[in-house]
Parts: sequence; structure tokens; C-alpha cells
Amino acid sequence: MAMRVLIVDDEAPARARLRQMLASEEGCEIAGEAETGTQALRMVGELKPDVILLDIQMPGSSGIDVAARLPEPRAHVIFCTAFDQHAVDAFELNALDYLLKPISRARLRQALDRVRHAPVKDSAAGSGRFLARSGSRYVVIGESQVLCFCSEGGLTRLVAESGQYWMDPTLNQLESRLNPARFFRVSRAAVVSLNAVQEVSPLVGGAGEVLLRNGQRLEVSRRRFRDLLQAIGGAGSR
Repeated sequence: MAMRVLIVDDEAPARARLRQMLASEEGCEIAGEAETGTQALRMVGELKPDVILLDIQMPGSSGIDVAARLPEPRAHVIFCTAFDQHAVDAFELNALDYLLKPISRARLRQALDRVRHAPVKDSAAGSGRFLARSGSRYVVIGESQVLCFCSEGGLTRLVAESGQYWMDPTLNQLESRLNPARFFRVSRAAVVSLNAVQEVSPLVGGAGEVLLRNGQRLEVSRRRFRDLLQAIGGAGSR
């Protein structure tokens, strides 16, 4: 079945460029085009697209407003914008990807591949992914790929199966959004994925150490060590 795509951008050349690139993508069908946020919301209800290529800066309702008001079941949102300052807002709205203009064919194809391989949404499972920086671009990291988060120099480093990335939220801010059944704060400087822990070792004085599946070792503070053991036991029973 073809992937139905709605293009939303107030600039005709931008819509034409996306239309041209989509024409060469196998399995994609352009469901329609909208010039404003209000028009986009009406067309979403009528056309029920699978994917929305959504600009952010538009007259009337912005792309962020549109994404926040999408009806269930929600279409996958891929933001297409010339401005990178809205990336965190986009992530909070569960955008599948965030493309910066000028958009290349390769980058668009990568975003569409994310749609093709996206898991079935489960509202009880939390966001299930994290937005992080890799050089000058943003990358969406699946929850199952995360090994740990570490605080370094006021930023948060995300360590994943595929490498290391950087996030803007502090560790404290991030912790408040994490599922406690999957993640545990082992110290002031680190949060680990419980599924990534391979070994837990006690240290002198009541503290401890965890060994993650990538070979990385992290210290566990004394007051959190016993709670970590209980959390791992609970995670294993789920």
C-alpha cells in the first residue's frame, strides 16, 4: 500500500521541490498540498494522510500548532523548516524527523525510511525516542537503542548502540520525562537503561558499579545502589 503524503508549506517553490523529490520515491503517493495551517488541519481530516511534510513558519497557524492539534490516529509528522530553534518543540510533539532546508533527496529518503520502519504507536509506552544532535543535524534515537545518559559540562550526552550524541535538556529535566520502569538514575551524573545493564558490582563503602552492554562502566552512588538492585529485579519481571 502506498504511503500517502500531505505537503504543507506556504511557499510554492518549497512545495514544488518536495513534490519533485517525492515523485522519485517508490511507494509514495502525494495525497494533497496545503498552504496554511488551517487548510492543513482540514485536509488531514478529509484525506487522512500517513505522513505530513510540515513547514513551521506559516501565516496563521504555525506548523507547531498544527502538529499539536492533529486528530487521532495521528499521521507521522516530518518537519521541514529553515529554522533549527524549534527542534525541541517538535520532539515534544512526537515528530518523527526534523529536516532543515534546503532538504536533500538523501535526507528526505532517510526520514521516509523512518516512517516505513516506525513501530506501532503505544500511548502507554511514552515517547519511545529521543531527539539528539549529531554534528550540525538532529537525529532521532529509539528508546531501545539507548544505553545511558550522562551529564557533561551543562549538556547531556546520550550513549546509544550507534554512537554518542548530545542533547539540550539537563539530566534533571530529562529524568522527569523518562519511564522509571526502563531508566534509573545511578548518580548525579548518569541515568542508565535498565535493559543495558549486564553486571552490578558492589564497591567498598556501599557504593557500586554497573557494566553496560557496550563495556562502559558507571559508578552507582551509595544511596541509590540498593534501589538499583530492586529496579533491575522489577524490570526483569516485566
